[in-house]
This record gives sequence, structure tokens and C-alpha cells, in this order.
Amino acid sequence: MNRYSLLVLLFAAVFFTSSCLSLLTSTKQSDSSPLVKLSQEAESQSQSEIKPEQQAKPQNNQKTVAMVGGARISEPENHNCKVYLLEGAEELNLENRYFDIPVVYNDPVKKWLNYYLKRGRTYFEIYSERGGRYVPLLAKILEDNGLPHDLIYLAMAESGFQTKAKSHARAVGLWQFIPSTGRIYGLKIDWYIDERRDPVKSTVAASRYLKKLYDDYGDWEIAAAAYNAGEGKVNRAIRHSKTDDFWKLTKRRYLKAETRNYVPKIMALAILGKNLKSFGFEDIEFHGPLDFAEIDVPGKTDLVALAEELKVDVEEIYYLNPELLRWYIPPYMETYRLKVPVGAEVVYKECCDEKDFTATAFQRYKTPSATTINVVAKKFRIQPSVLEGLNGVSAGKLIAKNQEIILPFREGQNIKEAMYADLYERPRRHVRARASYKKQIKMAKASGQKIANPKEYYTVQKGDTLWTISKKTGTPLYVLINSNLSSVDGRMIRKGDKIAVR
Repeated sequence: MNRYSLLVLLFAAVFFTSSCLSLLTSTKQSDSSPLVKLSQEAESQSQSEIKPEQQAKPQNNQKTVAMVGGARISEPENHNCKVYLLEGAEELNLENRYFDIPVVYNDPVKKWLNYYLKRGRTYFEIYSERGGRYVPLLAKILEDNGLPHDLIYLAMAESGFQTKAKSHARAVGLWQFIPSTGRIYGLKIDWYIDERRDPVKSTVAASRYLKKLYDDYGDWEIAAAAYNAGEGKVNRAIRHSKTDDFWKLTKRRYLKAETRNYVPKIMALAILGKNLKSFGFEDIEFHGPLDFAEIDVPGKTDLVALAEELKVDVEEIYYLNPELLRWYIPPYMETYRLKVPVGAEVVYKECCDEKDFTATAFQRYKTPSATTINVVAKKFRIQPSVLEGLNGVSAGKLIAKNQEIILPFREGQNIKEAMYADLYERPRRHVRARASYKKQIKMAKASGQKIANPKEYYTVQKGDTLWTISKKTGTPLYVLINSNLSSVDGRMIRKGDKIAVR
């Protein structure tokens, strides 16, 4: 059993600052807020007249701290103790102009500063309040992986420090991993568990990914852009624009607006987060850092029954373990390290270590007629493999009438409650449209009809669909598709496309 106390977390999180600040003698007391305290480098160094690109000499076998004036990184290296001086922002009267990632003060950054100081002020305050809970933990993990502490502002931009945040692109968690990238970096995602929501495991995965991106590009701005858009899109933008300077790339059309805004947004959040007093954010009530103990429990443990025995609210268990999606531990796991409120680990050892909390309180479904696991799974929007595991029956095997099938819902639960909200989510309209489009293409290919020697073409207009073009021209839909596979297969039609109609 391991206990992570408040003092341990705070000590771990400030370790990086103390190791680097020994070379940058401070003459002022730093801000006590988590965002400033845990990520600022040298708030009071302005009195020491360190010039940009001046290299501090190591003393007493301590690490060297590089002072860099601009945002561009000339020589890629481990930035564990590199400090960047923000220039040109004198009008802001900042108490701290030092960062361990590149930060600049230009029009795009000013736009985001203005947003968070006015219309988005409440959002920044909410993000900062949550930051008190997660920043100590995230900062320590980033440090352990040799990464700058100020990358916490990337997580702030991604999710507002919300573990259950979910985007329209199905990105989830503090670091907003999409499923494919999450799995590449070791996160387990299935019906029972989503480790993208685990603040520890997701931060370890994000550290690995960010380190890989920085190794690839040697530039934190481009690395952050690739984190947002994906390496493929950034590589194409660099190739077409013939530059790997992020700010020059933003002047071209190859990066989407979301990515063009992403880097300046992170920089604005870093400026605000490390200068709360300068911008009038002295009254933020930061949440206390995560404080928990851990116990090892077997797979298929009923969390509701366990919580009752430990005399804690099961919601506290869910809160400390946001990666667990259901009411019992995944049955395929031999043991699981479960976070519990401090003190509950003692209760568990005294009363429950030998007790059996295996989940048995499952709802059951009586088959009205002969059926299969596949059919029942579709009815309840459950993955067939889940029902296969619970019932010991293969998905395609015929099940007789009036047989009981174990369902993964707990007795007394409403299957439409929040725990199962993911089963009833509807894809966004454009996702549904794309799925329907692909289905049309597949069915058209099966028909095989096409125009042999096209002589008449139609130019696609804004708002056109294959169906509307078929109606306008009188060409059967499947014939239209098969005659224009080079234009319609793999992507939706676009304005200006030439479509053969006769």
C-alpha cells in the first residue's frame, strides 16, 4: 500500500524549481499559487541583468541553465533546466518573465491574453482552480521525464485540467489523447477502462509523446502544433510551405485555425498562470492537491460493495479513479491498484483483506426467442466481447428461448445513467454524414453500373451532394458514383469537382 500525502506531492513538484533556481538567485518571495509556485523559474532574476543567450557557469557541480531570449531553439537538447526570457512585454509589468518553454509576446498571443482577461476570464479561473489539484502531480511526472514544467499549460489548453474532458474528435482526458495515439503510448482503452482519464498514466504517456515530438522537430512550437494536429498534417504544412518556423506556417493555409491558435493559446496561459497578481487573479481558490492511498484488489471487484465495507462514498472511489468506467474492476485483470481516500487503506487491511468482493449483482435478460450474444449486445449497445466474457458463450452461438443472459449493469441501476452515457452518445452530424457517404460508395461499387465513355460533365457547386447531383442530372446515383470513383472514393465531393453525368 502506498500513500501519497500532500507534503510529498508538494515536495516532489517543487524539486525542479529548487534545482534550477540555485543558479538564479531570487531576491523576492514567489507567488504561493500552484501554477506559479510549481512552474516558475526565476521571477526575481530581472535585477541580475542576465542577457539573452548568456550561459550561466555551473557552480558546485550544479546543472547549467541556458538563458535564451527568443523563442527559436538553435540547438535541440534536453530542456530540463533551460530558461527562456520573455522579451518585448514590458507594458504588462510582469512579476515573472522567465519560462522553461519558448514564450513570445505577439499579436496572436495578445489576442488570447485579451480573451482570458475579458470574455474567457471565468474559464481561466476555473482552469486555475482545478490546476491546484493536478499541477503538483503533473509537474513531477514531467520532471521525471526530463521535460519542462511549463508544459502543464499545454494540458491546461487541452482540457482545462478536467480528467473527463471529451472532444468531438473523441479525444479524452487531461492531455486529450485520441484512442489510436493513446494506445500507441501504452494507455488501455476498452469497455471497462479508459486510462486517458488517469492523471498519472496519461501524463506519463503525454511525456513520452511530447519527448518524441521534440526529438523529431527540435522546436517546442512545432512539437506543440504536431501534438494538436498530428505529425502528418504538420509535416505536409512544412513541406508545402518550405519552412519549419511556426509563425511563418501560421501565415499560410496549410494548418487549420485550431492549430494556428493552439500555440499562442498555450503561451498566453503560461504568461497568465505565472503572473496571477499582475493580471488581478489573486483571489483564485485552488483545489487541494490529490491526496490518496492505494490498495491492491482482484479483478471483477464490486466497487459499490467495497465502498460500503470501507465506509466511504463510492463516488469518492470513482473520483480518485476516473479511468474506471464501470462499477466493477475489469474481470480480465488479476489485480488492480485502486486509489482510495487516505485512511481507507487501514480499514481495508483490518477488515477486508481476506473478504471476497467479486461482482455478482448483475442484471439479467431473459431471451424472448432464440437469439445470439451478437443480437443481445446490439440491443443493449454493448461490445459482444463483454457479454461473451460474462456468459462464457461465443457471440455467434444460438441461445434458446427463455434463457438468462448476464448483462454488465448492476442490479438497481438505470442503464441510461451517467456511468453508461458513452453507450448512448450520437456521433456529430458530419461524422454521421461521412459514414452514410461511405456506405453509399460501398453499395454503388457492388452494383457495378457505370458510364462507359462519358461525354457530359457537371461542375460541383457549393452545397451539392451526390444525391442532389443525381436528381439534377437524371443520372442514377450508383451509376454516378461508379463513373466518378477517382473523385468520390476516399473523400467527399468538393466545389469545383468535374463529375461525369452522361
